[in-house]
Amino acid sequence: MNQQAPVLAAKDRAPDTPWTAETQAVAAALQSDLSSGLSAQAAQMRLAEVGPNRLAEGKSTPAIVLFLMQFKNPLLIILMIGAGISAYTGHMVDAIAIAVIVLLNAVISFYQEYSAARSLAALKEMAAPQAFVKRDGTWSEIPASDIVPGDILRFKAGDILAADVRFAEAARLAVDEAALTGESEPVDKHTLAIDDPDLTLADRLNMGFMSTKVTNGTAEGIVTSTGMATEVGHIAHMMATTEEPKTPLQERIEKLSKILIAAALFVVAVVIGIGIFHGMDPTEMLNTAISLSVAAIPEGLPTIVTIVLTLGSQRMAANNALARKLSAVETLGTTSVICSDKTGTLTQNQMQVMRCWAGGKTWTVSGEGFDPHGEFLDADGNAAVMAEEEDLLHMLEVSVYCNDAVLTEVDGRPAVQGNPTEGALVVAGAKVGVSRQGLKDQNVETLQAFPFDSTRKMMSVHVRMPDGVKLLAAKGAPDVIMRRAKEIYIDGEARPLDDAMRARVNAVIEDFGSRALRTLAVAFRRAEDGTFDPENPEQDICLLGIHGIMDPPRPEVAAAVADATAAGIRTVMITGDHAVTAQAIAESIGIKTTDEQTVHTGTEIDRMTDAELKAIAPHAAVFARVTPEHKLRIVNAIQANGDVASMTGDGVNDAPALRTADIGVAMGITGTSVAKDSAALVLLDDNFTTIVRAVREGRRIYDNLLKFIRQALTANVAEVSTILFAFILMGSDPLVPLAPLMILWVNLVSDGIPALALGFEEAEENVMNRPPRGRNEDLFSGGMKERILIRGLAVGGVSFYAFYWALGRDLGLPVAQTMAFVTLMFAQMWHIFDARTTTTLFRKSPLGNPKLLMAVGLAIALSALAVYSPAGHFVLGTESLSGRILLGCLFLAALPTFVLSGLKEIFGFKFL
Repeated sequence: MNQQAPVLAAKDRAPDTPWTAETQAVAAALQSDLSSGLSAQAAQMRLAEVGPNRLAEGKSTPAIVLFLMQFKNPLLIILMIGAGISAYTGHMVDAIAIAVIVLLNAVISFYQEYSAARSLAALKEMAAPQAFVKRDGTWSEIPASDIVPGDILRFKAGDILAADVRFAEAARLAVDEAALTGESEPVDKHTLAIDDPDLTLADRLNMGFMSTKVTNGTAEGIVTSTGMATEVGHIAHMMATTEEPKTPLQERIEKLSKILIAAALFVVAVVIGIGIFHGMDPTEMLNTAISLSVAAIPEGLPTIVTIVLTLGSQRMAANNALARKLSAVETLGTTSVICSDKTGTLTQNQMQVMRCWAGGKTWTVSGEGFDPHGEFLDADGNAAVMAEEEDLLHMLEVSVYCNDAVLTEVDGRPAVQGNPTEGALVVAGAKVGVSRQGLKDQNVETLQAFPFDSTRKMMSVHVRMPDGVKLLAAKGAPDVIMRRAKEIYIDGEARPLDDAMRARVNAVIEDFGSRALRTLAVAFRRAEDGTFDPENPEQDICLLGIHGIMDPPRPEVAAAVADATAAGIRTVMITGDHAVTAQAIAESIGIKTTDEQTVHTGTEIDRMTDAELKAIAPHAAVFARVTPEHKLRIVNAIQANGDVASMTGDGVNDAPALRTADIGVAMGITGTSVAKDSAALVLLDDNFTTIVRAVREGRRIYDNLLKFIRQALTANVAEVSTILFAFILMGSDPLVPLAPLMILWVNLVSDGIPALALGFEEAEENVMNRPPRGRNEDLFSGGMKERILIRGLAVGGVSFYAFYWALGRDLGLPVAQTMAFVTLMFAQMWHIFDARTTTTLFRKSPLGNPKLLMAVGLAIALSALAVYSPAGHFVLGTESLSGRILLGCLFLAALPTFVLSGLKEIFGFKFL
């Protein structure tokens, strides 16, 4: 894929840091004119030079190629060879059965990959289809793909920016950049040059970026970059060049596959060697080799793993975690570091007045998010009685009236239409029964509004009170309001705002700031003559108070972080917000609990090498003011330290990191389609607590997969050892105890069906009180390898004994094979009750998993048909057994599990 952005000639190129230059200088560098724009001829030549304003597309893999690639699986290759040899030697039933198993596994794997993410396509869908451009001094609407650097564009509220621009004109302009920078509120823009070449995207307040949306005001800007040269194009390039890592489970299964193949080849070589030594018929040796290869390979492993993961994904979905990739279900259980966004994940994404200061008193405001229920509590915890708190009441009346937000409901839950910060004031007023509509009902009338803009940093409303008095209600940045204020309202009257009182107010502002609260001042002014200067209305105003506002942590997050910590999982906050705010939130919810846990900004990361970032990553609790590149580097640094990283995100800017992380987690409510398509897991409730619950589920699923693998491989060892015992112990003319289709039946039916029910086992009691598994920890750790070998050899031993006993009594080869077959089947059914626990079957009730009991019952019924029905006799080569012989087989089958589990229970041998 060619993702390289076309480069303009130096004379036609915007400055590398256009936000530091005046707009005239940017236009001059681009050979353009702010008053007339480019000429149509120049634009056409430039379009030919830089190409269309589109994101590059990569080549997609044809479906047929993707399907054929599934057959590269080493396990399937061994089985395909076995099917080919069976067909060659005339065993067509065996060949067809093995081929069906191979095809089924390939189809399931193909379906998973074919449903992969369309991230770049989703990114393209965010682009504006049309743009309003000035060329040759005339405004016209053209396809966004025809825009070139140097074009002059015009925007209004609701427009999506079609390219990266340097704003030349802006009137009350606000742009929603949340998807690109992580900013939770629309950003106020201006046209002034900013003398700092190292600014992050979020701080380039005179720039607009492709795919972001104008929420307020109007603007004109000169295009500085198009297509793949834009900031969104840069993200698209990172997504296209970022490879998704293999999940820990995929790595472990691949390693297991290699071990199984090596074991199968070794055993086949040993048996053929013995056969050659004894002068056996080559065809007979081939048939034996087929039986051994089928016996050594757990044919159902890929299918069962897929089914167990699917069952787990369904349970997760019921708990608001939707797995887009099945591998995510297990990977969560391996996670050792959760990299979490702040806004909406750790916090409520609902701005809330947490504290306010009015009439010389500080009030703490209770309640949650936009819910209009709560109280104003004084320093002693007493609720305000509004009839006695005139100063607080007047402050709230001005706050809700000088306001454009509306409190409403969405799906039965409180919500805000409008600016979230203004919404917080509306909700604060509603908690004590103050609303804009209520004031209007009392005949408060709006005469004139002076909207907020980024230059004045305040807004005001000229109103007529019911008694005819005209007032100016104002709110804005505290430093701006304080510069314009002459008085302060305390105890129901206006008093001079002298130096001592200013110092007192500034102390309140600093205190709120230290608590990571965004401050907003509220003021008013009476109009003696009933008029205000329309050019500068907010003069000589009277300060009413200060609001302290923040997006507070979700109430349940602190407990979830503590649960993650107890499970050995470190939580790291990665946010586009300011470091002070991020640190305060991190400390309040337990992410940062010691001085050794550090806080770093994007600017600091820019100065670090990858090695330096890797070194600080284990101790970092917060990364603030970060860009998409920073997030990608942070995830890589965490992985470089051997950790399994989960990354949450909701914006376009998060997509590269979501793809790079071991498991990307996107927000289902606030997340963009790009983020969701790049992630392996989508949180339907955007809640951090859901991640921790999903980790618990992931650990349960992995434990159950280990139980299945133990059960399946024990059967494989038993099958191989049954055949090996025959070749080693039966001299020069050994007979094969198990036909290939008998082995397939055990692997897929009598053992496979009950093993599938292990996916329904509930979590072990200590599932969240143990550290996560290491990235390089294999499937056989903790004595699993020894248990599989010992139990498998024991089952193989009793199965061979049943076969040998039958031959010794001249019952015939079909009966002998059937006895070995039945003994093996029932030995595995007994064994499954031990495989479902990490202790022994004596310590776990067999009734704890009803689905397992049903599966064992079904396997017994089907196995009875395999032994006693004509169809079973024809396909599998079985013979009906007498009741006495059947009971003998059942007794033999029970010996390995009960004897070995008893020894483990008595002597504590963990390897049993």
